[in-house]
Amino acid sequence: MLQKIRNKILSKKAKIAIIGLGYVGLPLALAFIKKGFKVYGIDVDKDRVKRLKASKSYILDVPSQDIKKAILGGYLLVTTDFSNIKKSDAIIICVPTPLYKTKEPDVSYIVSAVKNIKKYLRREQIVVLESTTYPGTTEEVMLPVLESGGLKEGRDFYLAFSPERIDPGNARYKTSNTPKIMGGISKNSTELAKLLYEQAIDTIVPVSSAKVAEMVKLLENTFRIVNIGLVNELMLMCDKMDINIWEVIDAAKTKPYGFMPFYPGPGVGGHCIPVDPIYLSWKARMQGFEARFIDLASQVNSEMPHYVVNKVTEALNYRKKPVRCSKILILGVTYKKDVKDLRESPSLEIIDLLLKKGAFVSYYDPHLPYLKIGKINLKGLKFDRNAFRDSDCVVIVTDHSGVDYKFVVENSDIVVDTRNILKGIRSKRNIVRI
Repeated sequence: MLQKIRNKILSKKAKIAIIGLGYVGLPLALAFIKKGFKVYGIDVDKDRVKRLKASKSYILDVPSQDIKKAILGGYLLVTTDFSNIKKSDAIIICVPTPLYKTKEPDVSYIVSAVKNIKKYLRREQIVVLESTTYPGTTEEVMLPVLESGGLKEGRDFYLAFSPERIDPGNARYKTSNTPKIMGGISKNSTELAKLLYEQAIDTIVPVSSAKVAEMVKLLENTFRIVNIGLVNELMLMCDKMDINIWEVIDAAKTKPYGFMPFYPGPGVGGHCIPVDPIYLSWKARMQGFEARFIDLASQVNSEMPHYVVNKVTEALNYRKKPVRCSKILILGVTYKKDVKDLRESPSLEIIDLLLKKGAFVSYYDPHLPYLKIGKINLKGLKFDRNAFRDSDCVVIVTDHSGVDYKFVVENSDIVVDTRNILKGIRSKRNIVRI
């Protein structure tokens, strides 16, 4: 049976089902399609499926033309029907893993996907989880469900974990050239999943178990959130001492060894960095271990939107204006420059805090003409002189490329810069930097 599966993979006859067609699943589907594989793209979002069938991309790094070519060529079938799993030789899960309001892991999307897989699971299939989660999910949550029908992992089907490594908007590292970690429940699972992914990904890095692979992903993003938290705390410290943190970092990074620059900002966003370390912290608590560094870093980073609002308040007070009834324009609302992605964006909390203080808030973002999340319902302004001159304060939260920041400074009364994007603009009159 192992040789039969290997032959299918190597001959490109293996059919792949990808559950979840978001920023991870859709690029992965196209990576396999470009190497000659047929993919069943399965998603419960009917609107998303409808858009894909019309060859309309909603992912920054996926051109609509690539989707059209894949569909017309018969390589991509987009559907909400999970029965296509039965026709597939490999099933890859790329569903969201958010947090509950209690800051505990929400693996309900994984559980739902696994239950659907179980209905159609047969012998000679490979199942791979890509969704970021806590160590033990593949073995403790997925394996019992998949084996409950009588099939045995490592003998009848194969189960592995391979953490997604997607950096939206990164022009250099895409799905195919970013090294991929692979850890199976059994040795055969690791080998077969590695062989499958090798057909579409340049470099596969096998590890000894699914738990190790799960931990690798959490280490990567915990490393980032801890260092971001450290530099944010140093920024707060430098602010008290009247020291420019940006100059400090620029000088420190001239050291050719032992230092890696991280930069302060209005908070952390995206799905991975704010969420993944909390998964790890939660799992640690379940084992009776307190992850103090992680919790402290998360706490420091979560306070940054409040710090930005305080800076806005101070800047307005200097002009003898209260926050209440002041017109404040947020420049850039996505969590990262040059991407159309609002997940966990600090701008949302900044806007909410300002609204609660009675400010009149507007925004401009070249990637989002409308902003409707919870109680926030705003229409983006046009980038023109009047928008900035009519505002009492402009807050740069996301430093999108292609924005004329000199124009912003010249036509604004106060500009609060949270990204140091105004570094090269000399104007002490109206620029406030964090």
